[in-house]
Amino acid sequence: MNLAELNDIARRMVAPGKGLLAADESGGTIGKRFAAINTPNTEENRRDYREFMFRTTDAMKKHISGVILYDETIRQKAKDGSTLVSIIEAAGAIPGIKVDAGTTALPAHPGELITQGLDGLRERFAEYHKLGARFAKWRAVIDIAPGIPTYGAIDANAQAMARYASLAQEAGIVPIVEPEVLMDGDHTIDRCEEVTTFVHNLFFHELAIARVALEGIILKPNMIVSGKKCAQQAGVQEVAERTLKVLKRTTPAAVPGIAFLSGGQSDLDATAHLDAMNRICGNPWPLTFSYGRALQAAPQKAWGGKSENVKAGMEAFAHRALMNYNAALGKWNKSEDKAAA
Repeated sequence: MNLAELNDIARRMVAPGKGLLAADESGGTIGKRFAAINTPNTEENRRDYREFMFRTTDAMKKHISGVILYDETIRQKAKDGSTLVSIIEAAGAIPGIKVDAGTTALPAHPGELITQGLDGLRERFAEYHKLGARFAKWRAVIDIAPGIPTYGAIDANAQAMARYASLAQEAGIVPIVEPEVLMDGDHTIDRCEEVTTFVHNLFFHELAIARVALEGIILKPNMIVSGKKCAQQAGVQEVAERTLKVLKRTTPAAVPGIAFLSGGQSDLDATAHLDAMNRICGNPWPLTFSYGRALQAAPQKAWGGKSENVKAGMEAFAHRALMNYNAALGKWNKSEDKAAA
């Protein structure tokens, strides 16, 4: 492991204002999103869709630091024969790769999940490094409901995350550590704060046991929000303050940066929350975005699976990338966002 190189990559991933485009949807997930815009879920459509985002020059060069890819995408070629990886690199962004194999039911823990994908991961990392990946993503899913999450489920996921992160660093790849406490359900923001604090403490404990160098990771956490079905929804400033409180209590300053997941929030909510956090002074780390839906919902709708709408899709992607760049600098304006959109 070359920690200096890992730290350099991690810092480039959270360069001022820049953030990550999460384009790592599985075939099933992208199929659901294509169904919503009446677009067949074919390999060609998946390629064309992702290609037009990667070729949105201003967004990719100025506002996107890296792209999280799926196994299919990291191997794909554009219509002109260029690899999608080379298009990303030409824009100055860093290619990354999702390496987990999804979730499955955790035995003896009803309603709780464990992330799969450790088998053969060392060999897959070696291949992905050759294909151009310089960072990776592994997502753990923690749900909040009556009686859950349990200590056993959180720790099982934390141990798996730590093993993944250690293998990534061994391969010269920066691991994104993503413990997602889901916002589904009717839980309060208090409960989200309580669970997320416990999750982060346990995850960093297991990372330490696995000898993961914190200077060579990026944390991708959820924000502290009310459950979607909760009658009392917290406001933007409260979400920002509570999220920073949890992070300052649990996340060592050695971590180079924090790139938030949007976690089912709307485009505007995810951007507003990020902006509010960056307007609060004294944060030990850069705070930026690692958004999937919050960057892609608008361009998907504008494109609609039609070649004649590619320009509209690119414009929509460029707009959302710019708005989140502004939010990562604490300079976003809601009125300007809506007017430009």
